Amino acid sequence: MADIQPTTTSGPSAAAQAGGVVATGTPGTVGLPGLAMKRRGPVAVWLGLPLVTLGIYQLVWYYKIHKELQQFDRRQTLNPGGSVLVLIFLGWTLIAPLISFRNTGRAIADAQRAAGLQVTCSPATSMWLVFVFGLNTWYMQRQLNLVTDAYPGVTEGTQVPLAA
Repeated sequence: MADIQPTTTSGPSAAAQAGGVVATGTPGTVGLPGLAMKRRGPVAVWLGLPLVTLGIYQLVWYYKIHKELQQFDRRQTLNPGGSVLVLIFLGWTLIAPLISFRNTGRAIADAQRAAGLQVTCSPATSMWLVFVFGLNTWYMQRQLNLVTDAYPGVTEGTQVPLAA
């Protein structure tokens, strides 16, 4: 056991030897690329589509953003289905959804950091805006759109380099 030592080589050749993916393009990028997220209209997510679908779209949106956040930065461990189940089955407790919204705000802040942006998403704001006409969905989608805008001209699902 003592004779097994981790390798200390770094750089693109070390990642290629290890079978990793090396991102090219932006300086200071990490070797693991992510998938670009979809840009959505914050007002449509907050008010329009939930009204038309009697609230079902909010659950669909919540699942989709968690899935996209997980695919964007694979270092994050998110459970899209579990996040939606918390809203469905534990929504009556009020505490569980608030914690879920706070954790989602934290995941969005991590995505902003991974995109090389200044972090502007506040997990506390993501949580407490639920009491102000449900504006937390509007707020979270606006913050997610900042991440998608960091990669102009890139379509949803395209590989994008992540910053450190």
